[in-house]
Amino acid sequence: MAAEKLRGHAWFCETGLPSDVIIEVDDVAFHLNKVPLTSKSGKLQELVEEMRFRSAQDSDDRFRGIEIREEEDGGEEEEEKCFIKLPHFPGGAEAFESASKFCYGLKIELSASNVAALRCAAEYLEMTEDYSDDNLVSTTERFMSQCVLKNIKHSLRMLTSCQNLLPMAENLGIVQRCIEAIATKAAVIDPSLFGWPVNDAALKNGNASWFDEISRLSLQFFKRLIFALKALNLGSEVIEICLVQYAKRIVRSSRKQLIPPFDANPPLENHQREILETIISNIPNEKNLRSAGNFTKFMFGLLRTAYILNASESSRLKLERKIGSQLEQATLDDLLIPSYSYLNETLYDVDCVERILTYFLQENEDDDNNSFRSVPLRTVGKLIDGYLSEIASDANLKPEKFFNLAVALPYNARVFDDGIYRAVDVYFKAHPWISEGEREKICSVLSYQKLTLEACTHAAQNERLPLRAVVQVLFYEQLQLRHAIGGTPLRENLENSGDYFSRADEESSAWRSAVTDNQVLRMNMDTMRTRVHELERQCTSMRKGLEKNQRMGPPRRQLEEKQSSWMAKFGCKLNPQFCDPHDPTIVDVRKGRAPRRDR
Repeated sequence: MAAEKLRGHAWFCETGLPSDVIIEVDDVAFHLNKVPLTSKSGKLQELVEEMRFRSAQDSDDRFRGIEIREEEDGGEEEEEKCFIKLPHFPGGAEAFESASKFCYGLKIELSASNVAALRCAAEYLEMTEDYSDDNLVSTTERFMSQCVLKNIKHSLRMLTSCQNLLPMAENLGIVQRCIEAIATKAAVIDPSLFGWPVNDAALKNGNASWFDEISRLSLQFFKRLIFALKALNLGSEVIEICLVQYAKRIVRSSRKQLIPPFDANPPLENHQREILETIISNIPNEKNLRSAGNFTKFMFGLLRTAYILNASESSRLKLERKIGSQLEQATLDDLLIPSYSYLNETLYDVDCVERILTYFLQENEDDDNNSFRSVPLRTVGKLIDGYLSEIASDANLKPEKFFNLAVALPYNARVFDDGIYRAVDVYFKAHPWISEGEREKICSVLSYQKLTLEACTHAAQNERLPLRAVVQVLFYEQLQLRHAIGGTPLRENLENSGDYFSRADEESSAWRSAVTDNQVLRMNMDTMRTRVHELERQCTSMRKGLEKNQRMGPPRRQLEEKQSSWMAKFGCKLNPQFCDPHDPTIVDVRKGRAPRRDR
């Protein structure tokens, strides 16, 4: 039975046949016999015959870039050996070893990872049907067609192995066949089977494991694969997942840091930038509702990386526009994009968020009636108010930037203005040095009629607000009290409060009468407050008097007993009764008296 051994950098096939040819591939010397090699390889047959011809002519030891020389083995009987060097052999020493085993009739294991290399090696060695039946070319072709190209994961592995086999793998059509097979199989896969996002647990399943192979592709093959997927009008969800998996090599949205890509050595910054711009340029324009939230978070991670790698302005703007089209799926943490430029004094990039908000308003505007969709708009309104509250404490945030972002939202984006009032209050607290005019300008973003009663109460006592703002707060607070007392709540059915806000002009026309009513109400409240204070003082004095009487109780009873004994000396009989304020039973003195008779 044949056996092969690797001794240092020499490989021997022990089949009982003498070794009469040495073939060197990638510094590994293969000691082989001519007969099995020349019976299946046209290339090796030609080289051996050429060696014999050159040996007879005693010519140069080199032929067509292939080094050929004779060796003499010591001993009584000298034997000539042929030395052949094969530079740039496709697949390297490993592929030539498998091809040599095939020539010797030994069993070789074909897989998706090595079949492309063996196919190229067979083409290089000319192992076709002209020299032997079921030769290596036909064997590898049959395995690729029947086993590899019918499975999307195996096709991706074979395509990955072709990266080191160029240009021969390209010339043989292996690359194009792999890409077409992958695109065809991906078109019939239902992404809902593995869910979103594709995590490590999902990658272990048979339905989603092929996405992990995408990250191993070179940038050139990845571009061609995405182009093929788009040519088949494939759904945006599969393309998005491919982009996410491939982008994991340079960006992690959670950690906001770069990671080394597939190469053994970390690539240069321009290579990372090229990968990033390729991913951004292939992001689908349509919105995927099933994966909108997770894909939005992923795009924010790409945006941060784009700023770090200094990607092109067109790539950043396209990414911002894509984020703006589904901004309602974002979270507050997504919007907190750090300022990566030294020219920006603020902690977070406020200009970027303002541009994203502008793109959102453009995407959600209804051209028919010049209005906006209510549900996404109100969601974004709460999100922007929370963002303003978060950045308001930044001491370097200028009033103009705060005002421009706050006023960018339309009027109906906020059901209540408590959120923006909180942001304004935080900003005034963190910026006590701004002028009164700037305070009034910032307060102009508030709609006081949309403040809740709790917010109005807080605003009426807020010393940081300008006087004009406090007056307007008191006015609308009084309106709320009037509606509450009248049994008609000011914000009844506030979710459909468009009718109420359409009457804002009518209510503002009653300003003068409302001011008069407000003054009267304040006077009545002041009078009531004074009476309450007076009653409290009277109650306090009465409590003190009762406590004093309680302390003086025993001496006073002794005095009364002395008075009664003195009066008894003079024949006066009185039955005095005392009223104890703490005694629950009070005796009426008039009960002991006889009723007066009419004379």
